[in-house]
Amino acid sequence: MFFERPDAGETAVLVHVDFQDEQEREDPGEFLELVRSAGAEPATLLTGSRKRPDSRTFLGSGKLEELRETLRVHAAELVIFNHGLSPSQERNLEHDLKCRVLDRTGLILDIFAQRARTHEGKLQVELAQLEYMSTRLVRGWTHLERQKGGIGLRGPGETQLETDRRLLRGRIKSIHKRLDKVRGQRDQNRRSRARAEIPSVSLVGYTNAGKSTLFNAITESRVYAADQLFATLDPTLRRLEIEDVGPVVMADTVGFIRHLPHKLVEAFQATLQEAAEASLLVHVIDAADPDRELNVEQVEEVLDEIGALDVPTLRVMNKIDLLDSAPRIERDGQGRPEVVWLSAQEGRGLELLEQALSECLAEDVIEFSLTLEPQQGRLRAGLHELGAVREESFCEEGQTRLQIRLPRRDFLQLMARLGERAEDYLPASLSEREAWEEIP
Repeated sequence: MFFERPDAGETAVLVHVDFQDEQEREDPGEFLELVRSAGAEPATLLTGSRKRPDSRTFLGSGKLEELRETLRVHAAELVIFNHGLSPSQERNLEHDLKCRVLDRTGLILDIFAQRARTHEGKLQVELAQLEYMSTRLVRGWTHLERQKGGIGLRGPGETQLETDRRLLRGRIKSIHKRLDKVRGQRDQNRRSRARAEIPSVSLVGYTNAGKSTLFNAITESRVYAADQLFATLDPTLRRLEIEDVGPVVMADTVGFIRHLPHKLVEAFQATLQEAAEASLLVHVIDAADPDRELNVEQVEEVLDEIGALDVPTLRVMNKIDLLDSAPRIERDGQGRPEVVWLSAQEGRGLELLEQALSECLAEDVIEFSLTLEPQQGRLRAGLHELGAVREESFCEEGQTRLQIRLPRRDFLQLMARLGERAEDYLPASLSEREAWEEIP
């Protein structure tokens, strides 16, 4: 980029430290998955424990010497920490170890950079990378400490480090402008869907919980899905039909992770806004993960950060094939669906999810019998057009008997379009004033 640092190979020594504070602890197993997802080759995992990080090198002097020897034994050129390092700690470690040092945030950013496919995704990753790098410009070009003066030699009067910072600020400003334009386009699309009264459903959850596999199964799409962290980065939207609801837009979003870097949340605000403004969130959970409750807490923290914690949520316990469990729906005291247990990989329980989505998204659905005279053909045609007719029979007198089922709102809108009074057709049990009142 704009600065010189030690070269980094693919063979890496991993460093994980346990701290007394539970909030600061990271999962070494997840760390290993992150490293493999980035494409590095883990040589060994160096572990230790401390009360608190060393302010200069994060590690103590003894552990630092052990790390130096481990690098020599494995001929590794990269050290990756399962923790966030300050710019000065990273700089001091690289000076002492004579190799490239990467922290957890830098590792996640590297994975994101590899996975970004769309123009928007690449902009968001670049923004997060530049803001991360802006505090890590380690030095200027030593042979150009300051531009020399003299006729024909007068330069801008700034060190290369200052030039780098100015260029970074300019690029960050430019990306912010382009992302604002993208955000405006997304807002316009959401407003269009809202005007058309099309509900939106966003899949959210911890990374590698099976969101993309579930998305592919229910929408019959071919979104990239793999057993690795952050397989999905760019959001994908698909339209599907849900019984009693009609068309629904479903979005597959980026997975969350423990201690997701704040800069990433900021950079992906335009994408995560799909979740914040959804009609319903489907929180996909890996039912077989022993840390699933902790993962749920981490997802809810990010949802709270983007203002989506109050959006109605349906939980999906995925991967029940690993638990030898049966598909089912769990309901609350009022009979509303709360949790759906299924296996997206095997396709078991998908019909239960569609049923739960229908119950969560459908407005007040009415079902009753209706007898129409021959001259009421427009009403009969309108009901057929809405897909509301479940059964139809004809009387000898020429009348048509219909068994219909549809959202109350659709019925009221049809009546208004035909200039009819809804209460003239609804049974007494369904025609209370507050139920059939006209919708503006």
